[in-house]
Amino acid sequence: MSVLRKVTYRDAVREAIQDAMHRDASVFLMGEDVGRYGGAYGCSKGLLAEFGEDRIRDTPLAEAGFTGAGIGAALGGMRPIVEIMTVNFSLLALDQIVNTAAAIRHMSGGQFSVPLVIRMATGAGRQLAAQHSHSLENWYAHVPGIKVVAPATLADARGMLWTALQDPDPVVMFEHAMLYNDEGEIAAEGDLSMPIEGAAIRRPGTDCSIITYGGSLKKALAAAAELAGENFNCEVIDLRALRPLDGKTILASVEKTHRAVIVDEGWRTGSLAAEISALIMEGAFFALDAPVARVCSAEVPIPYARHLEISATPQVAGIITAVRGVLRR
Repeated sequence: MSVLRKVTYRDAVREAIQDAMHRDASVFLMGEDVGRYGGAYGCSKGLLAEFGEDRIRDTPLAEAGFTGAGIGAALGGMRPIVEIMTVNFSLLALDQIVNTAAAIRHMSGGQFSVPLVIRMATGAGRQLAAQHSHSLENWYAHVPGIKVVAPATLADARGMLWTALQDPDPVVMFEHAMLYNDEGEIAAEGDLSMPIEGAAIRRPGTDCSIITYGGSLKKALAAAAELAGENFNCEVIDLRALRPLDGKTILASVEKTHRAVIVDEGWRTGSLAAEISALIMEGAFFALDAPVARVCSAEVPIPYARHLEISATPQVAGIITAVRGVLRR
C-alpha cells in the first residue's frame, strides 16, 4: 500500500522543478521573478538558495528575449524550463515559440531539436481582468511541432514536468492559476512521473460525457456529482494533453454515453471545444443521441468585476444546464 502525503498544487510544481534539477544538471529555470521573489505564484520559492543564480535565472520583462535564450540553450544541449508569468504575456514570445521552437526540427530536416519546456499560468477567477486572465491554450494546441499539456491534478502537476523534459521537442505546459492553492494527497515515494499524452477518465459514467481540462475539471466533477442526485450518471474526461488530443478515449466515451458536453474556458469561436466537437462528429456521429453541447467563456475580454468575471466564464450551474439539455432532448 503506497504512502500518501498532503501537498498543494503549488508545492507539487515546485517539487517537480526541484526534482528535475537534482536529476539532471542540464536543467535550469529562467523567467520573470523566479529567483529572489520565488516566482509570481510561489512555485520556485527557495530554489535560488538551493541551486544558485546559474540555474535559477531571473530575467528582464522581455518574453521574446528570454524565450529565445531558452531555445538557444536547448539547441546547445541544456534542458531549460522557461516560466512565462501568464498566458497573456506569452503572446510577446509567440514568434519564438511558433516560428522557431516548433519549426526547427522540420526546417533542419531533423538535424536539430529543441528540448524545451515552457510553463505558464492561465485562466480567470482572480479578478485580474483582461490583462492576466485569458485562456489561450487552443492557440498553442493548433501548432504542429509542440506538445501542449494542462495538468489539472496534483499528481499531474508533480509528474508531468520530468516527462516533458525528456521529450526532444518543445512542450508547453498550462497551469491554471486557480489551482495553485488546491490541496490534496499524492504518493510520498516511488516513480511519480506522469505521461504527457492521453486523457484520463476522472469519473466513469454512462449517461453523458463531460469533456474538459485544466481549471474546469473541478467544476465538471462538481456538476457531475450534483447531477448524480438527479440519477444522471455522467462520465468526466480530463483531456490532460491538448496536443495531441486523445481521440480514442473521447470517442470510446461518447459511443458509450451517446451524449457529450465540452467545457472549455476559451472563447467559443475557433475554440478547442469546437475541435473536439468536430472530432466527435467525424468519429462518432451515429452514436450521438443529441447534438454536442459546448460551455465556453463569453465572447468578451475577461471583466474585472467579480460578478461579471463569474458570468463570463464556465461555472457549475452552466455545465449542469448543458448536461440536462442534452439528456432531455
